Amino acid sequence: MSDKDNFYNKLKIQLDDTTDFPADYLYKFIVPASENQVTEVESIFNNTAAVINKKNSKTGKYVSVSIILKLNSSDEIIAYYRKVEKIKGIISL
Repeated sequence: MSDKDNFYNKLKIQLDDTTDFPADYLYKFIVPASENQVTEVESIFNNTAAVINKKNSKTGKYVSVSIILKLNSSDEIIAYYRKVEKIKGIISL
């Protein structure tokens, strides 16, 4: 099993133990500002009623993206992480 799979398995257990679903979940990402990665992140959460906030870094090289989304299960939360992790240069917090 890969490190990512281990991470997501532990996250699922933690979420199931501490969260009553449906629940608002906060995603936080650091995204390079140089290409279209911010747009890619936004497109993953299109048509979901997500609240998306963006803030540029002081140097302008990165954008902090915070997303609040109401989800029904830990599996849904992890599914979005798996979609976003495919974006080049993204850092999940």
